[in-house]
Amino acid sequence: MEPTTIRARAILFDMDGTLVDSTAVVESVWARFADRHGLDVGEILKTSHGRQMKDTVLQWGPVDVDVRAEAHDLSTFEIGQTRGIIALPGADVFANALPRDAVALVTSAPLALAEVRMAVAGIDLPAVVVTADDVDNGKPAPDCYLRAAELLGIEPADAVVFEDAEAGIAAGLAAGMRTVVVGEVSGGITVGLPRIPDYTELGFTVEVDSEGTSWLVIQL
Repeated sequence: MEPTTIRARAILFDMDGTLVDSTAVVESVWARFADRHGLDVGEILKTSHGRQMKDTVLQWGPVDVDVRAEAHDLSTFEIGQTRGIIALPGADVFANALPRDAVALVTSAPLALAEVRMAVAGIDLPAVVVTADDVDNGKPAPDCYLRAAELLGIEPADAVVFEDAEAGIAAGLAAGMRTVVVGEVSGGITVGLPRIPDYTELGFTVEVDSEGTSWLVIQL
């Protein structure tokens, strides 16, 4: 792959699968849900990644499922599961080196879970955090990324999104943001997008333009 340079006011990171490897925990959470309702966990996992928990519960649960109660139970269980959670290679070094006011965490997880996972992975929470608690419409809707840009005080076109799931990639693109694919997710939506396997080869510099505005120059 040819080296790519992206110039942006800020980086907006997804969390699970993008900064933090939480695969084992996520699988155990949906296995709990599947066992309770006699569902196929493999089928659930095909669509759950990157989406808010309530949306997956609504999609796969029985018609009479109490979505709020079910999501609360699964979230409570999930917060207590930290074994195996680690940063993606190089993610902690790269993310922690960035200026805190030029970064946002944009995740479909609730805030309490984001705080636990980021801490366990050794990644600092940035100045702006947008979680499932902050928007009504989760990914693939663009609301969460637009909210993050608003809080950072930047135009969507000046942000770059790092995402590993189709729902999140769709959200970033719908928000009018350049989007970098993290990992191996494939599909029509990823065609032509820049891609990284992890953060071990990434670098950045900070440039200040003639108007005093700071820009990140990111080398993929």
